[in-house]
Amino acid sequence: MKPSIVRQAERGIRCALLVVFALGVRRRDPGAVVNAIVAAIGTYLPDLAERTYGVDIRPWQRVYVQVAMITHAIGMLGPYDDVWWWDHLTHTHSSSILAGVVFASSRRRGRDPRPRVVAVVACLGLLWEIVEYAVHAAGRRLGVEPVLVSYGKKDTVLDLVFDLVGAVLVLAFGDRVLGNLATGE
Repeated sequence: MKPSIVRQAERGIRCALLVVFALGVRRRDPGAVVNAIVAAIGTYLPDLAERTYGVDIRPWQRVYVQVAMITHAIGMLGPYDDVWWWDHLTHTHSSSILAGVVFASSRRRGRDPRPRVVAVVACLGLLWEIVEYAVHAAGRRLGVEPVLVSYGKKDTVLDLVFDLVGAVLVLAFGDRVLGNLATGE
């Protein structure tokens, strides 16, 4: 990918997040508003990682992270409720980013990433589900629309399964697609 195309994609994603934000405000949907804000901040994570850790993130890797941000935000406008596979996609995508960070940092330190990737993804996935439930319960108790929605036990189990699918994908392809981050080359 050419740098100019990546910049255009980044701009497009950030503009789309602005649209999600505006639609969330118009619909009085705090979940969409908050997700759009958090996602917009998340689009700057590749820049932060490059400056902080001195890694060179490939253009496709930047877009991969940013697409995760927009799919989460758009999901709050309806796809999480209306498209059966949307939640599975976003959990797999996001967990693969987390798994990729753990994989690359483990490889950089000369350690076996396999147990770390699975442990971190499973633990943070479970923590996320607990936070999601707590935020949803607190919102309902306070009589306000929650910014996160919990869909029940079956959804929680499926979320954790798809988090692990993302981790397994990184373990299967990590050396091939994350070599630049794992070795610093």
